[in-house]
Amino acid sequence: MTKKPPSRVPLRHWLFALPALLLVSVFIAVPYFTIAVMSVRTPSNTQIYAPGFTLQNYIRIVGDHLYLGLLADTLLYAAITAAICLVLAYPTALHLARTKSHLRGFLYAAVLSPLLTGVVIRCFGWIVLLATQGLVNDALRAVGVGPIPFLYRPTGVIIALVHVFLPFMILPIMNAVEAIDPRLEEAARTLGASQVTVFRRVILPLSMPGVQSGVILVFVLAASAYVIPMLIGGGRVQTMVTVIVQQLLGGFLWPFGAALALVLSLAAILVLIGFTLLTRRAMRRLA
Repeated sequence: MTKKPPSRVPLRHWLFALPALLLVSVFIAVPYFTIAVMSVRTPSNTQIYAPGFTLQNYIRIVGDHLYLGLLADTLLYAAITAAICLVLAYPTALHLARTKSHLRGFLYAAVLSPLLTGVVIRCFGWIVLLATQGLVNDALRAVGVGPIPFLYRPTGVIIALVHVFLPFMILPIMNAVEAIDPRLEEAARTLGASQVTVFRRVILPLSMPGVQSGVILVFVLAASAYVIPMLIGGGRVQTMVTVIVQQLLGGFLWPFGAALALVLSLAAILVLIGFTLLTRRAMRRLA
């Protein structure tokens, strides 16, 4: 028997993929390569970098508990934000995907409405709400609880992060739930499954790809946020990103700032890889 020659991808398929390849190369590969090269250059106080290459930037990060603590805090804030967004987003997305109410369009617009306002404006809105004499603390005083210091604290930063990035959790989960065939739920109920069992054995496993996408998206956005920690935190809540900007603009230490950025990116990637592996196992158990 004659062996068939290995199939080749037609040229037109590569042409279709060319815009995406160019986009990835120009806006992802090239910038990361530039940052990687910058991170091993010798720092200088008078110019962007001095002649020569060094690993001292990474040694400084690993050997200093300050930067390791900032990295841990940044990842912790991002994880808490993603967890709160997931708890708030899942029932909202499930309702939007399954409701037949004529108000569905209004609810969908309400979910998307925060995206129509700039982050800076929303941060100033939260500053007004969370201030010591703001609406939130006035309500807490009325019930004998407040005032609670939200501003310039991690709590206020996380509240603002949740508000800004919540739509990015709702939309992937809603799309995943909408893709589930309703006949699967009907078949489960016909076989005697309760509402809880249908959710646990049908809806939740099939919507896990949306959960996975939403958590990854919100975690990355929260870990890389700069405006929210700076405005709500007032410079007192330091994250890896705020320190990176300080090193780049304030200290003019571009190589060290680039090393910090790569360390943050690598740490976030490792966390997401672990999360992906755990959710895959959970999906297999649920299935």
